[in-house]
Amino acid sequence: MIVCVCRRVSDREIARHATAGMSFDEIQFELGVATQCGRCEDCARAVVAQCGVSFPVAALHNETTQTIQLAKSIVESKAWNSSPHSLAA
Repeated sequence: MIVCVCRRVSDREIARHATAGMSFDEIQFELGVATQCGRCEDCARAVVAQCGVSFPVAALHNETTQTIQLAKSIVESKAWNSSPHSLAA
């Protein structure tokens, strides 16, 4: 799922960088996430926090479970729910 529309950055791309040990600031510099309008920052930080702490590289044996958990946390985050498009759905 696309997290940063401005830079077209997905949750999987953010998760891949986070599980590689990168901090949010490093991911922001590398991918440009949350550098334009900023509406995705909370969601992007949530993905980084979940991957950085809960899913170390050695423990990533079930990518499907990780993706489902990430999607659930993104949908439940305030950043996702504050979107005018989410209210129309």
